[in-house]
Amino acid sequence: MTRMGRFMPRSLGGQLLALLLLALVVTQTLSLILLADERNRAVRAALGLEAAGRAANVVLLLDEAPADLRSSILRAANSPLVRFSIAPEPEATHDSDDSRGVRDQITQILGRDDRTIHVDIHALTFPAPQSLIDVPPDMRAMHEAMMASQPEAVEMTLSIALPGGEWLNVRTMFQRPGPQLSPQALLPVFLMILSLGLITTWTVGRVVRPIRALAESADRLGRGLTTNPLDEAGPSEIRATMRAFNRMQDRVTRHSSERAQMLAALSHDLRSPLTAMRLRIALLDETEDSLRLGALVDDMQTMVEGTLDYARGVAQAEPLVAIDLAKLLADLVSDVGPGKAVLSAQGPILATVRANSITRALRNLIDNAVSYGSQARVTLRAEPDALVIDIADAGPGLPEDQLETVFEPFTRAETSRNRETGGSGLGLAITRAIIQAHDGTVTLSNGVDGGLVAKVRLPRDDMSGSA
Repeated sequence: MTRMGRFMPRSLGGQLLALLLLALVVTQTLSLILLADERNRAVRAALGLEAAGRAANVVLLLDEAPADLRSSILRAANSPLVRFSIAPEPEATHDSDDSRGVRDQITQILGRDDRTIHVDIHALTFPAPQSLIDVPPDMRAMHEAMMASQPEAVEMTLSIALPGGEWLNVRTMFQRPGPQLSPQALLPVFLMILSLGLITTWTVGRVVRPIRALAESADRLGRGLTTNPLDEAGPSEIRATMRAFNRMQDRVTRHSSERAQMLAALSHDLRSPLTAMRLRIALLDETEDSLRLGALVDDMQTMVEGTLDYARGVAQAEPLVAIDLAKLLADLVSDVGPGKAVLSAQGPILATVRANSITRALRNLIDNAVSYGSQARVTLRAEPDALVIDIADAGPGLPEDQLETVFEPFTRAETSRNRETGGSGLGLAITRAIIQAHDGTVTLSNGVDGGLVAKVRLPRDDMSGSA
């Protein structure tokens, strides 16, 4: 899993919502950055035009005022960040690329375009050059305080030609405006994220709920459980998927029903000749051949009954009832005889099951443990999400490659062909079918200290738990 994948939600709805919100946050962040940059440019331009207007008005005053009043006009025009001076040489010797607007502003106020104007605008690097610190003593403290928090200042130098060959030099500095994100500016972004989250949650729900229902129904169908047809709701693709699943489920169910009916008919047809054969054998003299024929007929009868039990799914033929699972196991342990099985249970534990079917499955596992492992150690415990039954024996265990195959029909762990010792090979297959019909699982594993352990997990529901 990638590093980003570890932080992503696991559900489809969560991932889709996270990706949409991430895309919204990225686009809104970029938009705010671009908006702030445009605002900075606008504020810089406004500040530059404001200084240009002041400089043009000072020029008009100097043109009309007597020479002895020039010093007073310059002192009155000075401020902590704008300095006016008259010199024989211009301080701005060239024009910057973005100075056209400033020159046009000055020309418009002066009402003439024959005046030579130089505008130099550039970023100010800190610490400021010594020439910028040449501020009047009475303004130095204010100037330093205002510039202390301005690491991105811009300097503009204006040089405007005056009559008589002199130049009015204007030097000003202004801060590049920082991000201006007020709560009012962030409110639309918050409302957009909230509305997107609500709409996405509703939209994803229309997709995820049918998919979740499809997954649950497919899982139940795969375990041979019955399930109601799915509602064909949601987008067109989802409805088509639901429709296809319902058709498949109908075909599978119909096929299983037809198979059960066929086997029931076969059972009826086979039982009659088997009964007739048993009667004819009973009329024969008791010889070695008649005894062997009788044993073969009994084997055939056992195989027929076992096959029918497995094919019909006996676990689904009963209603669900609440029973004390600990008491059921105690009865089964007692049935196998003293010293052959022991039970460890955490008090009375209720379970909603099909009583006859689950009894048959658990008895089969306990009988196997006693037959192949001398003794059965049965343990029952309640976990947060399941009721767990461990049935361990003291036998030799099984090879790892047979732990799963023994659940297949007609597969026997006992290698002899004697049905008295190995059965028909349908016991574990029927056991698994019963437990799966209860939405549970059964697995085999070799114990740490030897022997075989059969673990049964049955789901807990509202009726399951300690009494």
